[in-house]
Amino acid sequence: MKEELFRELIQSVEEGAQILKGQIKPSRIFTITPLSIKEIRLGYNLTQAEFAQLLDVSLRTYQNWEQGRRKPEGPAKVLLRVASLHPEALLDTVHRMNG
Repeated sequence: MKEELFRELIQSVEEGAQILKGQIKPSRIFTITPLSIKEIRLGYNLTQAEFAQLLDVSLRTYQNWEQGRRKPEGPAKVLLRVASLHPEALLDTVHRMNG
């Protein structure tokens, strides 16, 4: 790894630790809303059932997220962020798992 990238990684980890300890506030917050979840799905041009299958969650769980009855947490929230920011990574991963 190039030294500059390594320094950036260390700085990010240190900043993350400070955020977790409540010493500083995050510079960005990724908020998942029912509308943003639907927008992510529509970006993939998939039905609710197809997108739920892609994320490996039940259709009922996905519908609850999209309709605002529940909020994705933990790994599901991270997966939605990846789906939003790096669709090719999600599709490649799913393809390799099913291939």
